Amino acid sequence: MPKIVENEVTDKKKLWGVITASSVGTLIEWYDFYIFGSLAAILSIQFFPQDNPTAAFLSTLATFAAGFIVRPFGALVFGRLGDILGRKYTFLLTLILMGGSTFAIGLIPGYATIGYWAPALVLILRLVQGLALGGEYGGAATYVAEHSPVNRRGFYTSFIQTTATLGLFLSIGVILLTRKLAGETNFIAEWGGWRIPFLLSFFLVGISVFIRLKMKESPLFSKIKAEGTISKNPLKESFGKKENLKMVLLALFGATAGQGVIWYTGQFYALTFMQKTMNIEFVQSNYIIALALLIGTPFIIFFGHWSDTVGRKGIMLTGMLLAIILYRPIYSQMLSLADLKNKTEIINQAGTQNIKVVLKHSNHSGNQTILKQYTDGTEYKETRTQKFTEQQKPASLEIKKAVTLSSGSFWYLVLLIAIQVIFVAMVYGPIAAFLVELFPTRIRYTSMSLPYHIGNGVFGGLTPFIAISLTSISGASPLDGLWYPIGIASMCLITGFLFINKNSYTTIED
Repeated sequence: MPKIVENEVTDKKKLWGVITASSVGTLIEWYDFYIFGSLAAILSIQFFPQDNPTAAFLSTLATFAAGFIVRPFGALVFGRLGDILGRKYTFLLTLILMGGSTFAIGLIPGYATIGYWAPALVLILRLVQGLALGGEYGGAATYVAEHSPVNRRGFYTSFIQTTATLGLFLSIGVILLTRKLAGETNFIAEWGGWRIPFLLSFFLVGISVFIRLKMKESPLFSKIKAEGTISKNPLKESFGKKENLKMVLLALFGATAGQGVIWYTGQFYALTFMQKTMNIEFVQSNYIIALALLIGTPFIIFFGHWSDTVGRKGIMLTGMLLAIILYRPIYSQMLSLADLKNKTEIINQAGTQNIKVVLKHSNHSGNQTILKQYTDGTEYKETRTQKFTEQQKPASLEIKKAVTLSSGSFWYLVLLIAIQVIFVAMVYGPIAAFLVELFPTRIRYTSMSLPYHIGNGVFGGLTPFIAISLTSISGASPLDGLWYPIGIASMCLITGFLFINKNSYTTIED
């Protein structure tokens, strides 16, 4: 077993400065990355043809997923740079690439203006985002861990872990505020308010770059650089040596793949499920997610801190087990809250349904809005848009449904999603320390980044797309999409239980 060597940095004030500087930049990168997913329903209208809305939405999710698929390549490219040139300047570069790409997405004209150039340009920028994020996380987690005391790594690195959830929370908050200020019509227009969250990235990244320029290099990296023991070929050392490759594969199939699907199921798929399957009204669905994140995020720090005492393995595997057992019951309860068949419509004194119909006509479209109210306080709005040809013949019918839940159902749904965020906290809080402690300093950036970004980027990032695709199969139930995260989490649970040694990651070879 490697000998435990305490870090040379003991100044807590300096350590918290390192954590703050690293976390702010990483939070902004996650914010940039997740704006796209938070606005998926609107981006599908802006950047893709609308002759098939379902296909357009799936295309948007596929573009969203493309950013995840290239994250492992970013991990290889920037991981190598980080192990050769240093942690600081490498993840400074990733921050600039991420911010520039996000800002540029906010400037691309819609499909109605430039046709297929719109989705093509968005895809390219999304790939750049994925490459940048592939290099960011490993650098930030490594940087903080290499400044932290050995027996407190779980606690201090858990603050880096909160940045992903806080980045999602920030993106939702900015979107809701912008939508409120712009109004629904102006928000969803081609050059409407939905672009503001993307453009705001320019200023956020500028602040973070300023902060990170003042940071110093990791003391452990500086030490091996001074000793002349920096790896000349981190890729070969990480994946060409059998023993290290074994640890990379164990990290992927015993931890990060399961952690990835649980992260994206409990937050992103939950949002997609509410908006597309339950038809929860856009603003209300985002409020529900935001409140659930607010409740669940502190548990990331709690479980990271607890892992310093009881170990990483037990907490992470318990989180996976709970998700496997409880996902279908939880989502079944979620679905029942918006099931109008189980609710009683309000009937007026004349004995007819309380339905308001509003007709609006233009040269090429006609709108019909149906409003219904239910005794439990639920409201239902259905907007039918009939489009016509220039000869005034019906061309296509677009139907938008929106369910606004009652107060009681609203808070129950917040609770159900907060429980999922706690599962996320269990698998995600300890995992940065777990990964950092698996690999030696000279190849740590490269070795830990690849399994993390395959697990999160490929297995996790594809969760919304695969889950929605499974539910779109003829004869499938709305809960069938859950078989994907349940299956991946089960694989990791078994692998981790059998092959991760409780004592194999309690030290770090420095």
